[in-house]
Amino acid sequence: MKAPHFFRLAAFTAVAALPIALAAPASAATAINFDCQADAPVVGPQQVSLTQNADVTAPATVAPGGAFDVVIDPAPNTVPSDVGGNKVKNINTFALKFPIPANSTYVSADLAGGSGLGDTPPTVTVADGVATLSFPGPIAGGSTFELPTITAHLKAGDSGKIETKLSGTSYSDPGLTFKAVASSIIGDVTAPTACFPNPSPVFTTTTIG
Repeated sequence: MKAPHFFRLAAFTAVAALPIALAAPASAATAINFDCQADAPVVGPQQVSLTQNADVTAPATVAPGGAFDVVIDPAPNTVPSDVGGNKVKNINTFALKFPIPANSTYVSADLAGGSGLGDTPPTVTVADGVATLSFPGPIAGGSTFELPTITAHLKAGDSGKIETKLSGTSYSDPGLTFKAVASSIIGDVTAPTACFPNPSPVFTTTTIG
């Protein structure tokens, strides 16, 4: 089954991220690398590098106008208990965005499973052609968590290819945001963090026809 995959972080306020990706022909493990910037008080912006694995499945082909599902099964991760000598208290306020793929229409999404995400369950909302997975957390430092398995129900267009990617092109146009709370010599600090996939690969391609 799934094995834990640990975030790799590069700043004292950097803590975690919750990436997911729409669609993969058949079944495949996908690694997503994020370039993040944590807006740390006093010390200023700090760069964060982090990675997340997920198993994703989707059909290789679909009939014009046909319904099909994309299933995203993120791997477990562990929030660091200490980063750069500073105790990580929690990470919270997550929002992960992905565009509804061209040549497809969003119908609905189901969430199942997940653990260690706090008392409020995650939700998926869609606005302006973008789907957002969000939840408030918090997730305590040093704890293990797992995002829910997401089944996205989509409808194919008339022709072409349906390619799936995550949102985000820069720190000012992020696909993932969250807040990190850490204890430091100046007390507890909260660092809003903005991330984008870098590089930003096409995760899957489903051909209509």
